[in-house]
Amino acid sequence: MAMYPSRVLVFCDDRYHPASLVRAGLAFLNDIYRFDWVEDPRNRDPASLANYGVVVLAKSNHCTSADHAPWTGRGIEEQLDRYIQAGGGLVALHSGTAGYQGVSSIRSFLGGVFTGHPPPCEVQFQPEGSHEILNGIHEDFSIDDEHYQMEMDDPDVSVFLRSKSACGTQPAGWTRSHGQGRVCVLTPGHTAAVWHHHAYRQLLHNSIRWAANDAHD
Repeated sequence: MAMYPSRVLVFCDDRYHPASLVRAGLAFLNDIYRFDWVEDPRNRDPASLANYGVVVLAKSNHCTSADHAPWTGRGIEEQLDRYIQAGGGLVALHSGTAGYQGVSSIRSFLGGVFTGHPPPCEVQFQPEGSHEILNGIHEDFSIDDEHYQMEMDDPDVSVFLRSKSACGTQPAGWTRSHGQGRVCVLTPGHTAAVWHHHAYRQLLHNSIRWAANDAHD
C-alpha cells in the first residue's frame, strides 16, 4: 500500500489572501501531512524543493501581504518549473493562478491563469467526468465566492470541475502533466467559508494525494 507524502511545501500570503486563511484551510489535514510554510519566497532556498512530495501554490505574485512587489523574477519560479518536470507534484489553489499572466515559466506548468473576477457571488461548481480527484464528490455544490475568469494556455487539460454564475461558465478544476510531474489547479478559495466547505475539503485532500501520485489499494 502506498503511503501519503509526509511533507508538503505551501507558498501562501498575498495582498488579498493572508497566510492565515490558507493555514486554517489546510489544518484539517495536519494529521496526514507535515506542512512547511513559505510566506516570502525570497527567503527560501530553491534547492529545498527536492525535499517535498508536493508543493501547494496558494499565493498570487506578491512577495507578502505587506509587500506587493512580485516574488517572481529571481529564478525561484524556474526552479519550481524544473522541480515539477523532474517528477514533483504541484497543486495551485485560487490565488495561485493570479498575477502570473506575464510569467512564462509559471504559465508553462499551470495550463491557465486568472484574468479577473466579478464581485463575489453565488457560484455553482459542477463535477465533470470521473477523475479520481472527484472521489467523494457526488453532486453539484454552490458557494459564495469570487468567480475566477481564466485564460487557458493548454487546450488539452483534463477538466474535472466547472464553475457557473451569472457571468458564465469557467474551468474551475483541472489536471495536466508537466514533464514527469503532475499539476492540479483549483480556482475556488477566496473565503474561509469556501475552505471549510465539505466538498472543497474533499477536493483539497484528493488533489494533494493525486499530485503526489499516491494511491491506496
